[in-house]
Amino acid sequence: MSTIKWGIIGPGGIAQDFAEAMKQYGGTLYAVGSRSVDKAQSFAEKFGVSKAYCDYHEMLQDPEIDAVYVSTPHSNHYEYIIESLKQGKHVLAEKAITVNITQLREIAALAEEKGLIVAEAMTIYHMPLYAKLREILDSGKIGPLKMIQVSFGSHKEYDVNNRFFSKDLAGGALLDIGTYALSFARYFLSEQPHEVLTTVKPFETGVDEQSGIILKNKANEMAVVALTMRAKMPKRGVVAGENGFITVDNFPRASKAVIQYLDGTTETVEAGETEAALEYEIKHMEQAIQSGGSPTLQLSLDVMDIMSNVRGQWGITYPFE
Repeated sequence: MSTIKWGIIGPGGIAQDFAEAMKQYGGTLYAVGSRSVDKAQSFAEKFGVSKAYCDYHEMLQDPEIDAVYVSTPHSNHYEYIIESLKQGKHVLAEKAITVNITQLREIAALAEEKGLIVAEAMTIYHMPLYAKLREILDSGKIGPLKMIQVSFGSHKEYDVNNRFFSKDLAGGALLDIGTYALSFARYFLSEQPHEVLTTVKPFETGVDEQSGIILKNKANEMAVVALTMRAKMPKRGVVAGENGFITVDNFPRASKAVIQYLDGTTETVEAGETEAALEYEIKHMEQAIQSGGSPTLQLSLDVMDIMSNVRGQWGITYPFE
C-alpha cells in the first residue's frame, strides 16, 4: 500500500470516481474538503476517509496530507492549487488544470520553487495505450507524421444557467471538451505549434459553443480540431503518416486503436483498460512524487498556451481574468 496520504478538494461526481480508483489502486485517501459539512461527512463515511473538513483552507493546513486532488470546477483551480503548493502539498488537478496560461505558468514556477509535483488529471497523458502509440509513431512504422484530425461533440441540453454555458464559471466547449482534443493533438505533435488559426460560434451567454482550430508547427505537422457542445460528434482522433494512419475512437479513455496501412491491411493495438483510467493517473502521480519529476506538466503548459491563444483570437474572456 502507498504511504502517500491524499486529500480531496470538492467531493463531486468525479471525486467519487477518484475515491473508488484510489481503493482499487491501494492508495490512502485521508481527507476530504467541501464547503458543505454534510457533503464532506457523507463522502467520508461512504469511502472510509479519516478526516472531513468544511473549510478548504483548514484542510490544506493539515500536516498529514501529502498530495491533493482538486476536482472543483476549473474556474476555482488556480486558487486551490496555489494554496496547496504554499502549504507544501503535491497537486493533481482535474482538467482543465487552469483557465489560462498565465495562471499555469505561475503554478509551474511555484511548484519548481517548492520542489513539488503538479500534474493535470488528463487521461490521455496516463492511459497505457498512448505510450504504446507514441512508440509506434516514433518507430517510423506509419512514416513521418503529416496530419492529425480530432473531433469531439458533446450535446449539452439548452440551459443558460448551466455551468457549461456560464462565463462566471469559465464555461464553453474549449475548456470542457477542447482540452481533451488539444491534448490528443499535442501529445502526438513532435513540437509545439507556432501557427494557430481558428473561428468560433459563440453561445448567447458569450462562451464558445463550437469552433474549428488549425495548428501547424515548424516540422510542418498539422492538426485540425472540431468542437461543439450543442451537437453530438464522435470522440475520434486520427494520426496520419506517409505510410498509414491510426484511428482512436472514444479517445479520452481509449484502450484500443486501429492502424490502417496504405496497402489496406489493418492492425489493432490494445493496451490498458478504460475502467482503470483514474488508477493510471494516481499511479503516475505517485511515481512522479517519488521520483521528483512531472513528465506531463510541459504538455499541459503547451495545451493551455494554445487555448489562451485561441480565446485571445475569439475575444472571449472571463470576468475574473
